[in-house]
Amino acid sequence: MQIDRSKRPASSANIDFKLPKINSQRLNNGLDIYFVEKNELPIIRLSLIINCGSRYDPVHLNGLNNLLAMCIDEGAGELNSLQLADEFEMLGAHFSVSTDPDIMLLSLQTLTENFNKALNLFACVVTKPHLNEIDFKREQDKVFVRLRQLNAEPDYLAETAFEYFLFGNSSPYSLPTLGTDKTINKITIDSIQRSYSKSFSPLNSKLVVAGNIDKLNLDSEIGSALGNWYSKHTTDQQVLEFKNPGKKVLIVDKEGAVQTEIRTGHLTSKRNQEDFFQKQILNLTLGGQFSSRLNLNLREKNGYTYGIHSRFNYWKDAGYFAVSTSVDTELTFQALKEIFSEVDKIKDGITQDELTFAKSSLIKRFPSNFETYTQISGNIIRKIIHNLPDDYFENYTDNIESVTQDEVNKIGSSSIDADKLVTVLVGDSKNILAQINEDKFGEIKVVEFDKIFGE
Repeated sequence: MQIDRSKRPASSANIDFKLPKINSQRLNNGLDIYFVEKNELPIIRLSLIINCGSRYDPVHLNGLNNLLAMCIDEGAGELNSLQLADEFEMLGAHFSVSTDPDIMLLSLQTLTENFNKALNLFACVVTKPHLNEIDFKREQDKVFVRLRQLNAEPDYLAETAFEYFLFGNSSPYSLPTLGTDKTINKITIDSIQRSYSKSFSPLNSKLVVAGNIDKLNLDSEIGSALGNWYSKHTTDQQVLEFKNPGKKVLIVDKEGAVQTEIRTGHLTSKRNQEDFFQKQILNLTLGGQFSSRLNLNLREKNGYTYGIHSRFNYWKDAGYFAVSTSVDTELTFQALKEIFSEVDKIKDGITQDELTFAKSSLIKRFPSNFETYTQISGNIIRKIIHNLPDDYFENYTDNIESVTQDEVNKIGSSSIDADKLVTVLVGDSKNILAQINEDKFGEIKVVEFDKIFGE
């Protein structure tokens, strides 16, 4: 049988898929628990969400909560750092902690047979961390080393500078989660301990559990391990307001660089707005998949880049649209011109074929988002953070299927607007300046990365 490779393959039938049921309850201490029973493997995964992201860092101590996360498992209860790590390892359990602008996430994955012991270790880390000077200094030094590494990576410079200029220096979302050399140097063990006391509370947390355990046993185990966790939190209630900074280009100079990292985008609505599904389809068509307009233009047609993508990124209280790629420095102008052109053309709408393909793609990939314990937990976490409806997952495919071409085209110019694009270029400024002009891309300014955050 001969295949006509000039034609796009037809979509297969929809996958028969049953969503896992999400149960919820609240302990007497106020800790909300979300639970999915998944019995295919003898594994249980816990994820504790704490409203302790970098947005709550004091400005002069940016990076504080990330450093707290790094210190939190450096000894707890009667165990020092090495002993605690050994205990988790002997149980075959994996403990991890991470921070983003909104939350700190403490995660544990363990075998069902070792759940009780692993859970008690987890609870000990949450409620009785050592947070001592020696461990703090060691973790602080690791941050300095990591910052030196990242400051040599153009993609990190581009992402960090882009969010700073996009949100503006008065927004907590503009500052890097990791902090800067200047702010990390000001952090002390006292400030780490204060942040812990301020944030770690059952009333400031949510627990997500997915795995091989029934509700009755879960209630007993969680109640025993975390039911006596009582503490008040004093996390600030922030009211965040945002304004698009307007069309401009910021060049972060890396003298002699042979490539330019490109980030361009603008602020948009939050994740829980009604236009979310229309925006998903719009973005998939523009730059959210390999066969998108941006990739077909810049990669397939012109050969400017190995890959380019666009996305809507969402934090709890903000959202933005962004395009990301890297090109040879000599091609910076040509690449920018094509990006701006494709972004501008999306306001004219998408075709019926593009709509059909995007909807099919989103619907068919949806079941794969619930295959692993990490994926199930991650979806519930996003539902909690963005305050999505209880029936969000049940209605997801119907909401995608019901989107019309007119609806997508109606929100095209308001959701993605070439006249609002903030552009960050990381590369050789002299070479870039010789190519671009303000008439097409907005006001142009050259900046040093070290000076962006007042270093």
